[in-house]
Parts: sequence; structure tokens; C-alpha cells
Amino acid sequence: MPASDFQTYPVFRRGVSVKIRLLIYATICMVMLVADLRFDYMKSLRGYLHMVISPMSKVASEPLKLLGNATGHFSNLAALQDENAKLRQHQLDGAERLLRFDELEQENAKLRELLGMRKKLPVKSITAEVLYSVPDSSSRKVILDKGKQAGITHGLAVVDADGMLGQVTRVYPNQSEVTLITDRNQAVPVRIVRNGLRGVMFGTGQGLRTLSDVSKHWQQAIQSDLGPGSLELRFALANADIQPKDRLVTSGLDGIFLPGLPVAEVESVDHGAGPFARVICRPLGGVGKSLRVLILGRTELPPPPPKPETGDPPPAPLPKTTRSTRGRN
Repeated sequence: MPASDFQTYPVFRRGVSVKIRLLIYATICMVMLVADLRFDYMKSLRGYLHMVISPMSKVASEPLKLLGNATGHFSNLAALQDENAKLRQHQLDGAERLLRFDELEQENAKLRELLGMRKKLPVKSITAEVLYSVPDSSSRKVILDKGKQAGITHGLAVVDADGMLGQVTRVYPNQSEVTLITDRNQAVPVRIVRNGLRGVMFGTGQGLRTLSDVSKHWQQAIQSDLGPGSLELRFALANADIQPKDRLVTSGLDGIFLPGLPVAEVESVDHGAGPFARVICRPLGGVGKSLRVLILGRTELPPPPPKPETGDPPPAPLPKTTRSTRGRN
């Protein structure tokens, strides 16, 4: 193999030192800075470089923008969900307050009506609240929160601002039981305001369930079930002058209910049901609905008239009987 084919490589290359290269680069930079400040020739070069680098910087910044947008979207979504939850809760609270306000407004109106009626009544009355209805399907009764300790006695009438409700039938120390006028065992003497015709009003208990219980003529007059809470005016002759929409009030003949208390309104009349007309009425008072009622006291009866003086002398006293002395002799 010829010697020219062999090449020798130096172990340590020698060239320009690092310090000299640093000095050269620093000198070039200083010259370029001075020339740029003096002649402003780097402005166009910077523009061209910005045009070349700008797309690359946009592409490189897109992931960061997407990440920032996603983070902001989810954070805004969570904030909106929290805000919607708070708004819904606030709306529910507002609706609840509005319902309570409406209920209080209606209650205040009822109390004002009761107060106005209480001032018009000629007897003393006691305000009471209905606690609950007696759980008995065969009767129509409610329990009040006032009893014997409040001065309530058996037989007092119970009314609301619209009319007659019932009568106190049982009295406990702190509660009392009221039999409503729609109970089948409750009777109220009434009269028709239009013509003064008198009669006796009875409750129908749970009311008419089907129209098959009445005559065909009356079925045409009644299109739907009156349901619980209806009344019936009994013992009225078939030719009696009774018309629908007639108002009935208490007659006061029983000496228990005050005369003139609104009781019911005639719903329908069947004059062909026999010797007596069948008169179905609807109570005017809030039977089964009123929560606050008035318990009416009894009217004070006038003192009995004095006995007339006849002028005759008083009868002579009877002689005293003496014991027989036959055994002594």
C-alpha cells in the first residue's frame, strides 16, 4: 500500500481561540447596532423576519389559547350553574313568600269580615279556630280549639263571615265538637227571605252520589253531583212558592239560633216528587272550609211578666193535724 494513502490526523486541532471569536462577534454586533442607530437599515429586515416568524408564533400559541379558552369555558359554565341554582332557590323562596303573603292576606280579610260580623251581632261571641275534622264518614263534625274554660256551652251556634256553619254538640275543657249543618242529624229552622215561608233545613250527610236516586225531572235540572255539603228543605208542600236562588235564613223559632243568620241558597226544586217538594240547597257558609269561626252566645230572655194581682185575700193556712189520743185513755 503506498504511503500516500495514509493520512495523519492531529491529536489537538488549533485554530482561532474562543476569546478571539467572542471579541469578533461582539465587534460585529456593536457595528450593527451603531449602523442601525445611524442609518436605520434593520427596520425592513425586522419587518421581513416578523412576517416569517408570525405564522410560526401563532401556530405555537394556539394550544395555549385552546387550553385557556377551555379552562375559561368550564369555569364560566360552573359559575353559571351555581348562579342558576341560586336564582332557582331565590325564585322558590320568593314563590313561597308570595304564597304565604296571599294566605295571610286572605286570612286577614276573613278576620276583618269576622270582626265586622261580630260587631253587628247583638250577642257576645267567641272567636275559635278549627283544629281538624272528626274522622267519621257517617257524620260531618269538626273540633274547635276552645272549650268549657273559654265559656262555651252545649248548643251554641257556630258561624263564619258568610253564614251558618253548625252547632256545638259536645264540650270538653279545652276543645269543643261542632256538628255541621250538613250532617244528616242536624236540623235548622229557616225561612225564605223573599216570601217569609218557613221550613226546616236538614243536612244530607255525604250528599248525593248518583243522579239515579232522584226523579228524571229533577235529573234534568241537576247536571252534576252536589257532593258533600248539600242541604235539603223538608216538609215544604209541592205547591209552595220556592224558586232557585232563594236565600234562606234562620227563623229563630227554636230559641237557639239567632234569627236572620244566612244559611243556604236554593239550588233546585222538584215540585213533582209527591205531596212535598224536594228542595236541594247549597250552604252559604264555608262548611268544611273555614278555619276561623265565631261561637255565638245565647240571647238574654226578658224576665217573665209579674203575676196579676186579683185582690183576693190569701188562702187560709191549713189546720195542723193532731195525733189521736185514743190509746192514752
